Amino acid sequence: MKTIIAACSRNLSGTRASVPTALRTLLAVPWPSQRAVRSWLQLLSVLQWVLSFLLLGIVSLLLLIYLVFTRFWPISALYLAWIIFDWDTPEKGGRRLPCLRRWSVWRHFRDYFPVKLVKTHDLSPSHNYIIGSHPHGILCVGAFCNFITGSTGFKEMFPGIRPFLTTLAGNFRLPIFREYLMSGGLCPVTRRAIGYLLSKNGTGNAVAIVIGGAAESLSCRPGVTTLILKNRKGFVRMALQHGAYLVPSFSFGENDLFRQVVFEEGSWMRSIQQRFQKMMGFAPCVFYGRGLTSIRSLGFLPYARPITTVVGEPVMVPKIEEPSSETVDMYHEMYIRSLLKLFNENKTKYGLSETDELRIL
Repeated sequence: MKTIIAACSRNLSGTRASVPTALRTLLAVPWPSQRAVRSWLQLLSVLQWVLSFLLLGIVSLLLLIYLVFTRFWPISALYLAWIIFDWDTPEKGGRRLPCLRRWSVWRHFRDYFPVKLVKTHDLSPSHNYIIGSHPHGILCVGAFCNFITGSTGFKEMFPGIRPFLTTLAGNFRLPIFREYLMSGGLCPVTRRAIGYLLSKNGTGNAVAIVIGGAAESLSCRPGVTTLILKNRKGFVRMALQHGAYLVPSFSFGENDLFRQVVFEEGSWMRSIQQRFQKMMGFAPCVFYGRGLTSIRSLGFLPYARPITTVVGEPVMVPKIEEPSSETVDMYHEMYIRSLLKLFNENKTKYGLSETDELRIL
């Protein structure tokens, strides 16, 4: 690039370099290698994803508010009317666009880390499933890449299964962002939305829930595998009420994508995080990753660390409309045992040591 600029500068400044000489100079500049092009495409695909999740909703909301005070106010008025008319759609299966899952950008996104999906057992299309996704990490990269995009081959590995991923219900109140989420197959993590997919959308539905949620993200850091699961039993109760099988999944490497400033329990900063989490539904994490210019620079992009999501053996669950607490506890324990088995059988294959343990709080 510097050679191109220098050649053009000499030509424009009236030097004796002829046009043919300038063209030969330009043609002599080496083109970027395929590897370099792929690296930039991968980086840009991750950049657009991070910016979409962090800024798209807020920027869209501010833009619509700004338009109210301009001559383009009808745009905001029409979109507000559309949201009112379309308010319940996220709770009723959303409005997924299959073409979005096939975007080539997701292949570059997958290859940046890279992300890999591993199947251990078949899932029959004659049943519905709740997939427990662990751990939460900072931005749930493994869950998004495997259950929302088609880049890792979920459709081919589990024919006849339609994956959905749940996220905070508040995200579906943000303009434009709600359309983006629904088009990919995301739905609110509410009883109504999950119940609709498990009871009124036929069979072959797999609803992935990041069970640890915002509380788990506060404990996310490399080298530590801690799950918030011991008192999270609502997903088990819903599985029993709808007869949906429980499927554990674990994304090895998810906690290695960012560095987080972890505040100790009892500190005033930890207290602020927990209060914010209770009020808003998500925790304000202080984290950083790599920058856009180089691996050594600091920024908000995730580090390129391999993520392997292993989908485990389904726990068969009967349909009980009013399950007792004892029944919920029993199947909750069965799920935890299945998850621990999955973790212990695969940890040494995907970057952990034999002595690493899964802490469940």
